[in-house]
Amino acid sequence: MKERNYEFRRRLEAVHKLNRRNPVLKPDQGEIEIGHDWHLVIGEQAGPLVQQVAKDLQDYLFVSMQVSVSIRRVAEIGEMADAGERVLVLATKEELSGLGSRLDKPRSYRIAVGANRIVVCGCDERGVGQGSYYLEDVMNLREAPFVSAVDISREPLFSPRMAHSGWGLDRYPDAHLNAMAHAGIDAILVFVKDVDRTPEGYMDFNYLVDRAALYGLDVYMYSYLINRKHPDEPDAESYYDGTYGKIFEACPRFKGIIFVGESCEFPSKDPNTTGVLRLEWPADQPQKKPSPGWWPCYDFPEWLNMLKKVIRKHNADADIVFWTYNWGWAPEEERLKLIRALPEDITLQVTFEMFEQIKHEGVTNVCVDYTVSFEGPGQYFSSEAKVASERGIKLHTMCNTGGLTWDIGVIPYEPVPYQWARRHAALLKAREDWGLSGLMESHHFGWWPSFVSDITKWTYWSPSPPAEETFTAIARRDFSEEAVPHVLEAWRHWSEGIRCYIPTNEDQYGPFRIGPSYPFLFRNKVRIPASWHAMFGSEIVIADYEPLEGARQSLGSSRIDAEIRSLERMAALWRQGNASLEEALRLTPDKKLDEGRLLLGLNLFIVHAVQTTIHIKRWWKLKMRLFNEPEPAKAGLILEEMERLALCEIANAEAAIPLVNADSRLGWEPSMDYMTDEAHLRWKIAQVRSVLEDEFSEYRKSLALIEGGVYERQK
Repeated sequence: MKERNYEFRRRLEAVHKLNRRNPVLKPDQGEIEIGHDWHLVIGEQAGPLVQQVAKDLQDYLFVSMQVSVSIRRVAEIGEMADAGERVLVLATKEELSGLGSRLDKPRSYRIAVGANRIVVCGCDERGVGQGSYYLEDVMNLREAPFVSAVDISREPLFSPRMAHSGWGLDRYPDAHLNAMAHAGIDAILVFVKDVDRTPEGYMDFNYLVDRAALYGLDVYMYSYLINRKHPDEPDAESYYDGTYGKIFEACPRFKGIIFVGESCEFPSKDPNTTGVLRLEWPADQPQKKPSPGWWPCYDFPEWLNMLKKVIRKHNADADIVFWTYNWGWAPEEERLKLIRALPEDITLQVTFEMFEQIKHEGVTNVCVDYTVSFEGPGQYFSSEAKVASERGIKLHTMCNTGGLTWDIGVIPYEPVPYQWARRHAALLKAREDWGLSGLMESHHFGWWPSFVSDITKWTYWSPSPPAEETFTAIARRDFSEEAVPHVLEAWRHWSEGIRCYIPTNEDQYGPFRIGPSYPFLFRNKVRIPASWHAMFGSEIVIADYEPLEGARQSLGSSRIDAEIRSLERMAALWRQGNASLEEALRLTPDKKLDEGRLLLGLNLFIVHAVQTTIHIKRWWKLKMRLFNEPEPAKAGLILEEMERLALCEIANAEAAIPLVNADSRLGWEPSMDYMTDEAHLRWKIAQVRSVLEDEFSEYRKSLALIEGGVYERQK
């Protein structure tokens, strides 16, 4: 069936999947079964979060496990934990001091399962929630309301785990907040331009903080403010009091604020910069130095101290996060000089994989923006993390383990679990080596619940089973015991395929940003249609494909050819993975097929996106040959080759239409909105046809005139 645009949100609203229970299963020895005669029990003094957790667990048991239980509030919660019959007790360590004595880390929990009762004891209310969600995870994997008799304490390895909304830019319906909490995320991000103002308009920040707290989530402000004062100016403090100070006075419960170079540049006096904000540099003057937001300016510490002063007047514990994303390319000496000068009571955030130099067939590529093709850490991260550790500065990283990067811009997540597991392992090692404590897990492309986010959650808690054991259990849950080998084979092929992806600026801002709706330009410029309400729309897509960073040397042949060959390997591996998944679907029960088909559609779409990128690279090479070919006859042959390539790309775009119609999340991204739905794909097809029918026709006429003139001269 065809989904209308935005219909994917209906799926996001379903936090608990319907009828997960396998009715033929019976409890094994040592397992207890939660039945209709059980009760959920909370204390009389339980706060709003624990009440919400109890109602959520009740809903889960009813929707997913077909078990109806009641909720009871009792005065003596400890008695129920010690001697209750057929009860599932939810309480904090303050209420259960004996069980909670071992818990000292926020959000940690202990679960004690006896013959006829289950007790979830949280270090705090958020720990109660995480313990309850853990029970859901266990029952989901078991596909039944059966729980083994255990006594286990678990704690999170990272906090915060921050993510942007996958429902819509800065939009957080309750169900999406609930799903994020279930995934172990403990903080959300919102773009802020002023009090109660986001780039998309009005938002009641305090109300968002209230609703997020109900699901155990903090809210971080991601600064979109303009900074026009140097901190040493006489009126700088009053100026910043009227911007950041005003916001934190109006919403003092923001957990913290994210500052990233391009969004927090100020008129720095560092001689290595222009000293002028990027958007205010005169358009008619060449810019020979970077803007202040793109350099590790020596006066950033002075600026941060000013911001700390105005913010912490209203929230003494506000987490001031300073992110060095924009100047990871700069000389290490300059970067580390800044890290050594930073105030110790702020948090340093460093992107995990960026700026690494990677070789493919002897050609070096710089790892740009966000990608999972290289698991990391990069040298840029490692160098800054080491100095932060030496100085005792709290360390965060942007790692994208929400499941998505800029590798392909209009998909919900990258289904490459073995590659994600390599990144997880590298992040855990960074935690061990340099004290990495917090994660930003997505940018504005958002977070999406998937089997990848399930694997991530299992990894980020201790204790947890080995990754391969988790993979097998999740494959069995989502498909069947018989399908597991085929599912794991598909995951391995895709995970190997993503390692063939070569991240470049022109690809990530071009064909890989929007996939098969990407236009194929000849001489005429186009503007990709965009939604009126999108924050960026097509502004963050470069429509006229042009290899950068020295690729024009010898028409870019060495680099571009290596990229084409690597992408062909990627496409081949992805097709092998798709074939394995199709085998798995033949062994999958009917009630699980819808999810399996969505996964197949996602991966078929990825192949089309890869194919578009291969085609545009060949198109660019042919176009450069054509425009540099002096002989009309040879130029005509190149034009014929381009025409054949264009027809192949039209067919590639046409084949993507059924996929985006079946899954309305394909082709959409929160900040761009729809860029690859059926309407955009048909626009692209029409655009390429106009090149063939109009521009090529005119070019052939010009070639004929040139050839005729040559003939006349020869006569």
